Amino acid sequence: MRIGFLISHPIQYFAPLFRELAKHCDLTVFYAHRQTAEQQARAGFDVAFQWDVDLLSGYHSKFLRNVARAPSTDRFFGCDTPEIAAEIAGGAFDGFVVPGWALRTYWQAVQACRHAGVPVFARGDSQLAGPRSGAVRLAKALAFSAVLRRFDGFLYVGQRNRDYLLHYGATSDRLFFSPHCVDNAAFRMASEAARRQIEAGGRDPSRPRRILFAGKLIERKRPFDVLHAASQLAARGASIEVAFAGSGDLQVALTAAAAAAGLRSLFHGFVNQSELPAVYAAADVLVLPSDGRETWGLVVNEAMASGVPAVVSDAVGCSPDLVEPGVTGVTFPLGDVGALAGGIEMVLSLDPDRTRKALAERMETYSPARAAQGIAGAASALKSRSRTV
Repeated sequence: MRIGFLISHPIQYFAPLFRELAKHCDLTVFYAHRQTAEQQARAGFDVAFQWDVDLLSGYHSKFLRNVARAPSTDRFFGCDTPEIAAEIAGGAFDGFVVPGWALRTYWQAVQACRHAGVPVFARGDSQLAGPRSGAVRLAKALAFSAVLRRFDGFLYVGQRNRDYLLHYGATSDRLFFSPHCVDNAAFRMASEAARRQIEAGGRDPSRPRRILFAGKLIERKRPFDVLHAASQLAARGASIEVAFAGSGDLQVALTAAAAAAGLRSLFHGFVNQSELPAVYAAADVLVLPSDGRETWGLVVNEAMASGVPAVVSDAVGCSPDLVEPGVTGVTFPLGDVGALAGGIEMVLSLDPDRTRKALAERMETYSPARAAQGIAGAASALKSRSRTV
């Protein structure tokens, strides 16, 4: 079976999925753009960098020629790759996947698939947003229903993404589960090695419990909520410290606020992929207080794969899938700092060994293997249906 997959540029979260999918089919991954270190900075990381892990080995890939006037991945016209039409026309694909419809290159692929009779799937992570006016809801319903009709199937990554697709008119027989995932094995092994190193150095039993925020230090991720909740816990006498792994516009203000509050804090700055497991291994709980624009939150996958439970706002897309209250973490109402503090306190009281076992079991579902099986199974299912029509 031949499957094509088009994404904007090499992304650290996709490489493990592509390697796994290549075991199930003849896979070709097309990239629409070569992201520069400076463009990574402009994407919100606030520092110029390249990922320090291999993103291209283990599967067949090809970079398309991006003819956009101002090539980028953050604007609709930033990825314009007309040659994808010829690749699809001559590719004899049994299925083709795009991550949604936010770039012109994706629509070029969708149109080419329609002409070539190739089933095309969308695999995104959109969720239904917060309160909207009736006019906005109606406009989106009309527009998105038309958009969804252009696809043959949908690979949903979690519960809220499935609800989103059903809300806008996708039928359940066209929905296939392909969960959001990270390289669970790599995070598990590297974090376990880091913990062994910490233990070998003599872990101080009286050390403060570490609360970790991992991600861009930007407004929609609400890192100040972490500081405010930690201040409440410290005022109750809890022995805690806060670590921030990430960079962004709010870093200077956060550093000043932590100092003014007298909180023990650590600002790692930007942390590249190979260094992340050690950061998770040193933490006792991950906190992700983002608003609804956090359509999933893959740092929660990373933390859980590293054996760290999470406290997540109820607006974050992954919360119903990954967070089982009192088992793998806890959720709290968006913006409720008191509830966030209580959630951290509760998670810090969990038995570490029992929690890590539960996290490992959860990650078996949200894994590259399960995601790849979903994609291959979807392509096979639609191929079988076409034979019976």
